[in-house]
Amino acid sequence: MSEHRSPWHASYGPGVPTTVEVPDEAVGASLERAAARWPDRVAVDFLGAATTYRSLADQVGRAAQVLLELGVEPGDRVAIALPNCTAHVVAFHAVLRVGAVVVEHNPTYTARELAHQLADSGSVVAIVWEHTAAAVLAVQSETAVRSVVAVDLSADLPRRSRLALRLPVPAARRTRAALRAPVPDGTPEWHRLVARSAPIAPDHPRPSSGDLALIQYTGGTTGTPKGAMLTHANLVANAVQGQAWTGAEPGTGTIYGVLPFFHAFGLTLCLTYASRIGATLVAFPKFDPDQVLAAQRRRPGTFLPAVPPMLDRLAAAAEATHADLTSFRYAISGAMPLPRATAERWERLSDGYVVEGYGLTETSPVALGSPLSPARRPGALGLPFPSTDIRIVDPADVAHDVTEGELLIRGPQVFAGYWNRPEETAEQLLPGGWLRTGDIVRMDDDGMVVLVDRIKEMIVTGGYKVYPSQVEEQLRAMPGVQDVAVIGVPAGDLGEHVVAAVTLDEGASTDLSAVRAWLEPRVARYALPRDLVVLSELPRSLIGKVLRRAVREEYLTTHA
Repeated sequence: MSEHRSPWHASYGPGVPTTVEVPDEAVGASLERAAARWPDRVAVDFLGAATTYRSLADQVGRAAQVLLELGVEPGDRVAIALPNCTAHVVAFHAVLRVGAVVVEHNPTYTARELAHQLADSGSVVAIVWEHTAAAVLAVQSETAVRSVVAVDLSADLPRRSRLALRLPVPAARRTRAALRAPVPDGTPEWHRLVARSAPIAPDHPRPSSGDLALIQYTGGTTGTPKGAMLTHANLVANAVQGQAWTGAEPGTGTIYGVLPFFHAFGLTLCLTYASRIGATLVAFPKFDPDQVLAAQRRRPGTFLPAVPPMLDRLAAAAEATHADLTSFRYAISGAMPLPRATAERWERLSDGYVVEGYGLTETSPVALGSPLSPARRPGALGLPFPSTDIRIVDPADVAHDVTEGELLIRGPQVFAGYWNRPEETAEQLLPGGWLRTGDIVRMDDDGMVVLVDRIKEMIVTGGYKVYPSQVEEQLRAMPGVQDVAVIGVPAGDLGEHVVAAVTLDEGASTDLSAVRAWLEPRVARYALPRDLVVLSELPRSLIGKVLRRAVREEYLTTHA
């Protein structure tokens, strides 16, 4: 790709190129290189159990042969429903090695949620946590799944930890119950299958860069759950872009895997990016600040992909215990705005940068980022990644560029479309490879892109447009308010009324008149809430983003 410069390139961090060369290879090539170059380097640390790159490559080869013996063929879909663990890393790479397609699922989903996704993808094999096995088996007849393989999470623990689980004490029983669950007799067990298998033949055909690698289910830009199709080239491109952005020195980094691997954010930064730079991945089955700090003492981290609430909780735990976070050179925050106070606190404790990244599942997922330099700016989405182009257009006329409008993205990380949904693909992927994001943004003079709001969540009241995030930003600064979600609800001829749902600091109280008084000098009069709801907590996504849609549904249900 030829060099070209746009307004934002001048604000790039030191040494970051404007374009990257994306190699013509599959995702697994980087793991094979890492195993050859750093065979004794720790690839995965799971609660103290270290797996070297040599061992990881061997396990992936054996697991790939297991899949072949289960009848998996190139192009087949294989479901993975696992917490973060070594087995998840092995299964992910093994599926790709045989030319099949990974379909990631939340292991805590209900049977009905899993049934929809399994049936829609047409997965033929499901590799699932023991806690998830019963739900999958209950709906198996409604899907194309031929084989369900159960994963004993405790099998990935260090030997001493496995032995401790057998102790006849309450703590051991609780831990054992959290990790394990009974499965029906005859259900094959993943670790046993892998241990007994021979490795896949070295000359077994590998997938090509253009082949489909991943189906990632997402609410997407329209709110309808559907499978985003990501090719090997998409995933490789985003890992290469991430390496260029961070300037990572191969074979030296330690990435903390606190984000779920089944989410696009965690998958790219903890699975594909990690193997490309030969990093050590410290994997956690769930986010637990005490567990993270224990790992920090054992194997200090250098890079933390996270969401703001994780940064806040980890910083608070570190301050309370005087833990040392200074090994972290940088953190990348996503999924929601990064408050300035959170950024300043993290940088004070870690002495490293924390920057925001922006993306969608449809962009593999990172498309923009704040520079890892003094030019970073909390609250801004950042600058387009290398080899990534953007436009800001009128949502009603995408041929017309504007200063504040819908963000369009084009680059090698942009997905191939939605699985079995050609009409929705055509709506989102425009001629020329431009992806409609559904986000309203503006670009400042330095090239920084700033989020205004989601098109679908814009409120129209009395003919005026209200962007919820702008009201939320002001209300979040009100003393006593912990967090807030602003929604629109039907209001007859007026269109919609603005409603604020808040959570409060301990001991705080407020009412509608106080909220309106606080906001009156800060937002337009038509943006003032007509109703206030105080909640104990706000509904959130898997990675902590406030779900305005769920708040709205709950409000309409209780105020019908």
